[in-house]
Amino acid sequence: MTAADETELARLLRAALGGDEKAYAAFLSRVASLVRGFARRRIDHAVDPEDIVQETLLAIHTKRHTWRSDAPVRPWVFAIAKYKIIDAFRRRGRHIEVDIADFAETLAEPERESASPREVERALGRLPPGQRQVVTSISIEGRSIAETAQALGMNETAVRVALHRGLAAIARGQT
Repeated sequence: MTAADETELARLLRAALGGDEKAYAAFLSRVASLVRGFARRRIDHAVDPEDIVQETLLAIHTKRHTWRSDAPVRPWVFAIAKYKIIDAFRRRGRHIEVDIADFAETLAEPERESASPREVERALGRLPPGQRQVVTSISIEGRSIAETAQALGMNETAVRVALHRGLAAIARGQT
């Protein structure tokens, strides 16, 4: 856009502010083209450039009185368009939508083999009796910390410590 184009936009907007409807229609038509190109260069497929154009034109219409007649028009228009683009991205959020089928093979985790009862017994057998009772009660029988503490006559903190130590020993493969 040349300096002559900027001058013409300013002339059209001044005339529009003075009540010239034809000048206002010409101004909006030229601004729509400018904003359309501006928006297309700055947004992705998730936001429609025409939405940005319409929202910008509406904002220009409602805020046209804020333009200073001694100031250039394009920076004022582009500032409004920039904030409309930002608003559109905020409404959309930072979510990116992808088809999960495209990534199914990458995301699929091979199924883990569960330990056989014999392996479980062997691992538990390596633990000291207190840890074995706690791990069995919570991990095998499905009792809560409180239930295990009450059944074994321990406080809950001691049960948590014994459980943690027992599971850590099993994970290391040692006692």
